[in-house]
Amino acid sequence: MEVWPGDAYPLGATYDGLGTNFGFFSELATRVELCLFDDEDIEQRVELSEVDGFIWHCYLPGVGPGQRYGFRVHGPHDPARGLRCNPAKLLLDPYGKSFDGPVDWDESLFDYRWGQIGHRNDDDSAPHQTRAVVISPFFDWGNDRPPRTRYSESVIYEAHVRGLTVLHPEVPPALRGTYAGLAHPAVVEHLKKLGVTAVELMPVHQFLDDHVLVDRGLANYWGYNTVGYFAPHHRYAARGGRGQQVTEFKAMVRTLHDAGIEVILDVVYNHTAEGNHLGPTLSFRGIDNPAYYRLADDPRYYTDYTGTGNTLNVRHPHTLQLIMDSLRYWVLEMHVDGFRFDLASALARGLYEVDRLATFFELVQQDPVVSQVKLIAEPWDVGPGGYQVGNFPPLWTEWNGRYRDAVRDFWRGVPGTVGDFASRLTGSSDLYESSGRRPYSSINFVTAHDGFTLHDLVSYNHKHNAANGEDNRDGSDDNRSWNCGAEGPTDDPSIQELRERQKRNLLTTLFLSQGVPMFLHGDELGRTQGGNNNAYCQDNAISWVDWKRAEGFHSLNDFTARLVRLRRDHPVFRRRRFFQGRPVRGTSLEDLAWLTPAGVPMSDAHWTDGSTRALAIFYNGDGIPEPDRRGRKLRDDSFLLLVNPSPDVVAFTLPGPAYGAAWEIVLDTADPQRGAPGPLLPPAARARTTLGVVGRSLQLLMRIA
Repeated sequence: MEVWPGDAYPLGATYDGLGTNFGFFSELATRVELCLFDDEDIEQRVELSEVDGFIWHCYLPGVGPGQRYGFRVHGPHDPARGLRCNPAKLLLDPYGKSFDGPVDWDESLFDYRWGQIGHRNDDDSAPHQTRAVVISPFFDWGNDRPPRTRYSESVIYEAHVRGLTVLHPEVPPALRGTYAGLAHPAVVEHLKKLGVTAVELMPVHQFLDDHVLVDRGLANYWGYNTVGYFAPHHRYAARGGRGQQVTEFKAMVRTLHDAGIEVILDVVYNHTAEGNHLGPTLSFRGIDNPAYYRLADDPRYYTDYTGTGNTLNVRHPHTLQLIMDSLRYWVLEMHVDGFRFDLASALARGLYEVDRLATFFELVQQDPVVSQVKLIAEPWDVGPGGYQVGNFPPLWTEWNGRYRDAVRDFWRGVPGTVGDFASRLTGSSDLYESSGRRPYSSINFVTAHDGFTLHDLVSYNHKHNAANGEDNRDGSDDNRSWNCGAEGPTDDPSIQELRERQKRNLLTTLFLSQGVPMFLHGDELGRTQGGNNNAYCQDNAISWVDWKRAEGFHSLNDFTARLVRLRRDHPVFRRRRFFQGRPVRGTSLEDLAWLTPAGVPMSDAHWTDGSTRALAIFYNGDGIPEPDRRGRKLRDDSFLLLVNPSPDVVAFTLPGPAYGAAWEIVLDTADPQRGAPGPLLPPAARARTTLGVVGRSLQLLMRIA
């Protein structure tokens, strides 16, 4: 085979139409071999004799898309010093853009003998290892343009590629559970009818099923077990794994963009699938263990801020380069619109503590590509001081776990929560305003993949995770849920009605809150996991959206779409600046007012009284400080939100005519049809009249005079 020197950059395998350049980093290596595999899986090795700045490289003319490959690294093997090079192990390219074939967890994948830690294992792992694949970078994007939806106008739908589509009756069987299935017209139409502006896809970077799960007959369904940061997961491709998954992913993005829907990826740059010191040698560990991983004081072991056994070493320049190169690749080549960073606090750790000025954030801030897309942090990890909600840099938005907890507590009737509820409803200014951030810094959610679905949140007091095979020890015990009177399924119509009302309460709160709403796929369809709050390993009916069952939840689906339209049509619910609670210039009315059920302003005593539960909120449509896109004064209708989390009917007296002379009810969670579009309009309510609000419900009124 003809071998040319090639170039040190770009890293990975880069096809240019005539041949492929291979670049590979290892500071530890004394020798690196590129291993090519033909269709019969016969291996041919090519010595990488060129090395510049620890980048080993070559160019192979005639080698192109579909070529499968890996690497073998010769170098020091001394686990006691954290050095784990072993040329018997076929290693995956950290920059591989496509992977083909399974990992079968044979003993040869480990650098020690099972049951004999310290005894080196020199068995060849190639027959049991997946391979990277050279891809074609060429794709006809047509007129694809990113939607670039403002945060303040965004509605995020957290979805799983497989779980959302695998049971969809209108998606052809061959496309179910795939990127092509997610782009199918039936799925796209469902998203459009809901008013979704972005799908936040659970991990689609190439990941592996954990060895321990495979032994239990389970799988890593969620995908937080990455092994390839440039490759779309091959099992989500309908049309093959020899690079076709890349084309299929791009086509999915193009289709969603055509529908005005952004694609945000949930990314896991905090750890890899290689696990702790007892894990397999698949890639990074055998390439340059100290460069890619944070080692403990005893370098045999790994520092673990992630709960998975290892933590990527973001203090090393080549690891930082890997992450930044990956992010740019997904934006420039795959056209994605943003990222949600799993356990983002782990990326902010310098020597020990979480540091908002860490090098990673500095690189993102100045990067001309990555800084321009949506950046969402899961602002915690499992290490000391890892809970950092509200402390990320201004460029970032955050999953607001305090919002989730406050809203759940309020609607399940926990006393003394009205103040926290009010803060979360109005954008969490206590977390974000002092650092110059805006309400949209808060990604608000009530449910997400981790925990109960919306249906289960109102149906179970306790987790039911027996199917996970861990004796119900896994998953959180702090669910802040309420089963409404019976644990799990029930035939009691009063409990069923209350559960549906509670769902509407939670969804209405979410979409009328300042910030960015995110909801979980299937919540609008009554999806249940049978009380499993940690279904990470359930690639089956426990986790999948049951579209047949969803036929019984048309009302909830329609109600959710109404809420999204209401938010879209009324900027008073999605302000770009915080409320001030002061009179609007030229008027005596505040931009926001808190009222008691008697229709008078709430006092400090009301806020500190633990028995205060019901309240009313006045939204002044003339009090929006920011202009519209053309610089004009932004005005909206004014609204009155009557909130009653108590079990009994509460009589609300509407405030005096200064707030509004007449009101009409546009939404009532106790009567989902009330206020719905139709020929019959609800009667107007005059100022100072009294309305009865059903227990555990809310009403939204719009000023009409």
